[in-house]
Amino acid sequence: MPLLNKLSPARTAHSGGSSPELTRLRVAITVFFALDGFIFAGWVVRIPAIKDQTGASASALGLALLGVSVGGVVTMMLTGRLCRRFGSHPVTVACGVLLSLAIALPPLTHSALALGGVLLVFGVGYGGINVAMNSAAVDLVHVLRRPVMPSFHAAFSLGGMLGAGLGGLVASHLSPTKHLLMLTVIGLVVTAAAGPTLLRIEPPTPREPEAETTGSTDTTGAAEPTATPSGSGGRAAPARKVGVLVILLGLVALCSSYGEGALADWGALHLHQDLHASPGTAAAGYTLFALSMMVGRLTGTTLLERVGSTATVVGGASLAAFGMLLGALAPALWVALAGFALTGLGLANIFPVTIGRAGALSGPGGVAAASTLGYGGMLIGQPAIGFMADWLTLPSALTSVALLAAVAAAIGYGTRRATAS
Repeated sequence: MPLLNKLSPARTAHSGGSSPELTRLRVAITVFFALDGFIFAGWVVRIPAIKDQTGASASALGLALLGVSVGGVVTMMLTGRLCRRFGSHPVTVACGVLLSLAIALPPLTHSALALGGVLLVFGVGYGGINVAMNSAAVDLVHVLRRPVMPSFHAAFSLGGMLGAGLGGLVASHLSPTKHLLMLTVIGLVVTAAAGPTLLRIEPPTPREPEAETTGSTDTTGAAEPTATPSGSGGRAAPARKVGVLVILLGLVALCSSYGEGALADWGALHLHQDLHASPGTAAAGYTLFALSMMVGRLTGTTLLERVGSTATVVGGASLAAFGMLLGALAPALWVALAGFALTGLGLANIFPVTIGRAGALSGPGGVAAASTLGYGGMLIGQPAIGFMADWLTLPSALTSVALLAAVAAAIGYGTRRATAS
């Protein structure tokens, strides 16, 4: 089987993703996105049981949970370098193995300190696979000439819903040790099934793309910007300009993930505490948000092809700002639920589009930098909302999601020419 990076640009562009190699590669990358969401959600639903097992207080558990975020964020920049040296495909497979093994460790701990240590390892696997598989997806988007990045993140959302659903079904029948060990087995089997495709097929784009983008302008709804490879006749943009653009794109991703984290951590509490929803209805509020995000991502490629990435980001962020104002300040439960759904639709494609843009501008390093900032939004969101809720009220604190969504819209509009020229 010929390696994809030996195919000519004309041939790959003409194929439109129809070649068997490209199809298998897209399926394999999609599987890893789904696996990541599946394993992470499986861990999240067992947090209460692990808390009881370790005897940790709420504050001690909060510090232990920071291990995931710290391990992930610290690893993300290192993973960009590993992808440049060894390739995003082998790194994705290696991190898939690490993540699958690490998920079995938390039930083996009996103190908050030990839990924090193993969650640091889990965070390393989680952060590493997120950078590596996003880098692999950016490479594939480049050769497909279609903005299919949202479809990969839709797989992550679907995997998360399946992982949470399975966890809910087995929680009363299996101990955390047996449940998470089952996730280890599933993860290793899936990695063994999808990994050989990534190891056999090399990324179809240059490892270190230059900064200047080529192709049609963003406002026409054409494919996402692609970097001009060295020697192709394009003029490379200054490294400083590229670095600033990647940071700005990372800030947009941060604003988006802040909203995702806020709805995950505080949405159900807001519905139950402030709008007197039953526990089941309150939980359904986040499910509605997650489902809306998945639907938005499944339709993201069509949306990008029709209106372009700038309109997708600006319009989506504006919709999310409006939806979150409804969700946070509405006096009626059904209005708040509608606001949650609008917020999910609005946020759905912001993160994948910005990560794709960063990768097109600066390769794996761009993906790593933007991802680090992006996932940092989830890191700061939980304590920030909590502090603001103590100082003000929880509904007032949740309006910060709308504020940051408006900031994302402003940055997306302000960088429209620089990232799509």
